[in-house]
Amino acid sequence: MPGKNKEFKACKNCRALVPQDTPKCPVCGSISFSDEWSGIVIILDPESETAKLFGATVPWRYAIIVK
Repeated sequence: MPGKNKEFKACKNCRALVPQDTPKCPVCGSISFSDEWSGIVIILDPESETAKLFGATVPWRYAIIVK
């Protein structure tokens, strides 16, 4: 179940996890974030099957669920 996470916030557009003080998503450029997210996947290779299934094109840390 999603809860509040103090260290990171999640981009509502691409689900990238960024520090709380980040004003703009470095992955997609969005300024819409949520503190309510759960699960994490770290993409190292955007050509991997996991990245393709997840829809990630940039190596980054992503939330699995964002509310």
